[in-house]
Amino acid sequence: MKHQPADVALAVKRLQHRHHRALSRALAPLGLSLVQWDTLRHLQREPDASLHDLAVLTFQTDQSFGSLAARMAERGLIERLPGPGRAVKHRLTAKGERLRAEGQEAVNDVFATSFHTLSAAQLQQLGDLLDAALGPDPTA
Repeated sequence: MKHQPADVALAVKRLQHRHHRALSRALAPLGLSLVQWDTLRHLQREPDASLHDLAVLTFQTDQSFGSLAARMAERGLIERLPGPGRAVKHRLTAKGERLRAEGQEAVNDVFATSFHTLSAAQLQQLGDLLDAALGPDPTA
């Protein structure tokens, strides 16, 4: 069967939607939404990230991420610290790090289930193909 670009794009979207639903279910017992866990994950990788950087990394607008960050700070998951100028930096708290790690286990389980039918070589090939397709953003 020859795959047309639109068919491949739809398959990628379906897989992403399946992952989103499964990840939301897996993270719910921890009291986290997917975007909250994603924020914790990015902060673990990039401590002191700015609000704008975190908004971009989590596919949010600056305004919506600002509201999310305020709620996460109120829950004790992150702390907001003054940065240079008017910038605000963000860091994980101990509670946020604990939930990030617990969430990572749930995320790993979802992805292992999702890709269990692929061999290691096929998974590597899929990753390589997606990297090639993503390449430089032609709209940037």
